[in-house]
Amino acid sequence: MTTKLWNPLQEMRMMENLANRLWQSNDYSSCEDWNISLDVMKKGDTFAVAASLPGIDAKDIDVSIEDNVLTIRAERKDPAADDKEITYLVNERPVGSFYRALRLPETIDTSKVQSSYKDGVLMITLPKAEELKKKQIKIDVAPSIEG
Repeated sequence: MTTKLWNPLQEMRMMENLANRLWQSNDYSSCEDWNISLDVMKKGDTFAVAASLPGIDAKDIDVSIEDNVLTIRAERKDPAADDKEITYLVNERPVGSFYRALRLPETIDTSKVQSSYKDGVLMITLPKAEELKKKQIKIDVAPSIEG
């Protein structure tokens, strides 16, 4: 018979690994598993945000700006939630509510923000405020008084 030392730390690590595997199962109900993918672009004096929201109805998307924070909220509904005869064999597409927030620069004119939604992509256009744009001042050359 061999004697083996009991290591409580190793037991705790094994338990932690088991718990992590259970939490990382196919339950996509948490926001951490499902994040909105974004592209943020700049062209001239305009910023644009493209957000991937596949399978979401436009009526289930909310875009707001408060205190220079752009927030995109959306909800994907389970199409089989009301049908008790459906049993999932594989269920990998997340459902539920989620959001993404971005801090905007102070230079954005929030009164002129526009958004559109096509083919699962939400496009938000954020123009720079006119009064904050760089203004070029023309220098007039005065005629010489000497002659």
